[in-house]
Amino acid sequence: MLHRMILVAIGANLPGPGGCTPLETCRWAVGRLADLPGLRLAGCSRWYRSSPVPPSGQPDYINGAVQLAGEADPMALLAALQGIEAQAGRVRGQANAARTLDLDLLALDGLCMDTTQLTLPHARLSDRAFVLAPLADVAPDWRHPLLHRTPAEMLAATSQDGIAVFATNNACTIGPAALDTHFP
Repeated sequence: MLHRMILVAIGANLPGPGGCTPLETCRWAVGRLADLPGLRLAGCSRWYRSSPVPPSGQPDYINGAVQLAGEADPMALLAALQGIEAQAGRVRGQANAARTLDLDLLALDGLCMDTTQLTLPHARLSDRAFVLAPLADVAPDWRHPLLHRTPAEMLAATSQDGIAVFATNNACTIGPAALDTHFP
């Protein structure tokens, strides 16, 4: 099915393979997302630094979001995102644990679904400034299909403590030659 707006959140707070910084890992992930068959990169947010939620002793996160467009089955896309996470050394364990890479499928156009594996739109996106700030950059006109609010409207109703712009998107991705030697 053709989707005009596929929204994916990106985050990391641990070094990736070969000691890559979380920002390098996130930029590498954008390149992998852009390479997914049938999809193209339509936009990338600025990069944000955010405190862990819930608060903990783990390092701050780097967060961003991308907008993709093209053909995507939601479950196949989820599997592809998890494959990219695994390439970056992601080990699934306890909830809210530190991670080398976190890719969350936030929305596919206005599709609403709730299965044991995937909920669209993402169940907690409306409560998380570290998701909403990048989402407002990359898809300011998108409206949550259930709440009928834009990312900026949801962000205004959310605490923004602990989040700040870290880097602009002028270097949204790092090309394969720069980092692929670090990733399996």
